[in-house]
Amino acid sequence: MESDFYEPEILYYQRRFAEEGGTVHFLTRLWGNDRLVFRGHEHGMPFEVSESFEDVDEFGLRQYAAVIVPSGIVADRLRYTEDVDELPPAAVFLRRAFADPAIVKGIICHGMWLAAPIPSVIRGRQAVVHNNLLGDLRNMGGVFVDRDVVVDDDLVTARTGNHCHLFARTIIDRIGHR
Repeated sequence: MESDFYEPEILYYQRRFAEEGGTVHFLTRLWGNDRLVFRGHEHGMPFEVSESFEDVDEFGLRQYAAVIVPSGIVADRLRYTEDVDELPPAAVFLRRAFADPAIVKGIICHGMWLAAPIPSVIRGRQAVVHNNLLGDLRNMGGVFVDRDVVVDDDLVTARTGNHCHLFARTIIDRIGHR
């Protein structure tokens, strides 16, 4: 989670996964804080986060059935790194999730930006992204599929935040098959 999130998407996940009995954790980079409040893109809705992906060890990571990178500008903000010779911490977390095929990886819309520093996790895989990110997907070696939701084994991608209901349903179904 970061600022400029798409409010309808985040609120949908918060409720929809809970309806299926899931627990939703919103993770961010806390920068040494106990919690941060982020603002939504459309309405400026505040959203407080108190869990950091930097604190998730290998055991903790295996407790997640899915890791979702949301739409909006969240991924662009999360791919910031102070040292240009090192991967952004959020990209490191995502790469760790990709290393475990038991974890469903969900990337929707502009969320694909977070995978740009780690193109090997996308190379050769089928995916859909927002039309603005077609070049990014192709530069990562991804294979664009023109559908609203695309499944490539443990990777689920969706075109836009407005497809979050289809995206969430697909992730729920993939979790149920694992």
